Amino acid sequence: MTVEYKTLNSGNKIPTIGLGCYQTPLNVAQGIVLDALRTGYRHIDSAQCYGNEHEVCEGIAQWIAEDPTKNKREDVFYTTKIYDDNHGYELTKKAVGVSLNKAKDIGYIDMVLMHSPQSNTEKRHGSWKALQEAAASGFVNNIGVSNYGIPHLEELLAFSDTTIKPAVNQVELHPWLTRTELVKYCKDHGIAVEAYSPLVRGKKFDDELLKSLAEKYNKNPAQILINWSLRHGYVPLPKTVHPGRLLPNLQAADFKLSEEDVSLLDAKNEDLHTCWDPTVYPLNP
Repeated sequence: MTVEYKTLNSGNKIPTIGLGCYQTPLNVAQGIVLDALRTGYRHIDSAQCYGNEHEVCEGIAQWIAEDPTKNKREDVFYTTKIYDDNHGYELTKKAVGVSLNKAKDIGYIDMVLMHSPQSNTEKRHGSWKALQEAAASGFVNNIGVSNYGIPHLEELLAFSDTTIKPAVNQVELHPWLTRTELVKYCKDHGIAVEAYSPLVRGKKFDDELLKSLAEKYNKNPAQILINWSLRHGYVPLPKTVHPGRLLPNLQAADFKLSEEDVSLLDAKNEDLHTCWDPTVYPLNP
């Protein structure tokens, strides 16, 4: 399949559909990542708190080893995230080193994110300084944030020593949680938006509008939701541990919802969070 890309503010390109690895068990992670890459995925998203960085990287390394002349490391975009417990300059420097060690078989990390803003200004400031240093090291190609609200982004951009803008802000996004103001802020500041839980964890697959659109386009509900993200210019990260769902999710890029149908889905917004919402975390609790 043809891989589509989005250009980040760093100048680097990111594949527009990624495989999310949240809650992917250790005994499954390597295999599902390998299957995903064989299927055509070129974007894999993990995190320190998922506990599967090593296994995810082993899946990437295994895919490269299958055919080194065709399967190139530079064709895979691998992301991980620094968890809240490791906020602060020294802790973040150490945490980046730990993640790089787990990725040693693939050489480098394409993007490191702050997993959430849940600490305080001083710690977030130190972490961003450490991430900027990591980006200058040659072993981390892009840096960004996740679960950041507008106040957190404003704070980061206002740090006197901020020289690198976040490449992305990864947040929960789907038709029942559209985050219009946050999305606009990110786009106005050149920060790409990644959408996690784009399938609403299956909680809305029985929605009548969603079912009718699936029938109209001869697609499944997951494909409709992934395409909704793509139509908004987001980078969706659908998660699955079922090999049979990998290709259909990737094929969600093969059609286009009409503007009218995108608007109908937009109108479903009810601020539904399927998990946590650190975007509202106070700057200094």
